[in-house]
Amino acid sequence: MSETKYTEDHEWVTIEDEDIAIVGITDFAQDQLGELVYVELPEVGQEFSKGENAAVIESVKAAGDVKAPVSGTIIEVNETLADEPGLVNEDPTGDGWFIKLKMTDPAELNTLLDEAAYKVLIS
Repeated sequence: MSETKYTEDHEWVTIEDEDIAIVGITDFAQDQLGELVYVELPEVGQEFSKGENAAVIESVKAAGDVKAPVSGTIIEVNETLADEPGLVNEDPTGDGWFIKLKMTDPAELNTLLDEAAYKVLIS
């Protein structure tokens, strides 16, 4: 069973298996950004601490960073986004994911928001 948590910076993280986290941006975030035109992803094998900038995104409105919601090592990136950054707009919580990482400290998930708390944040 997968569980999704959220950051106050509008990233989501879904846990796959015990220590694999899939990361993307929320529907709210993609809606605020507008059409994405560029995505720069990290290299597989890169390590990130919680809160570090893990990816760069540019939209017609703004440029920004996708932060690592938990610490870990990149095991996969969504290479489709290099050619199709708009996939993030079409399916931000599905096919528009950014990175998968192997968490080094799964306890960090406890510091993130659940769906109810995230909905309060954006309302």
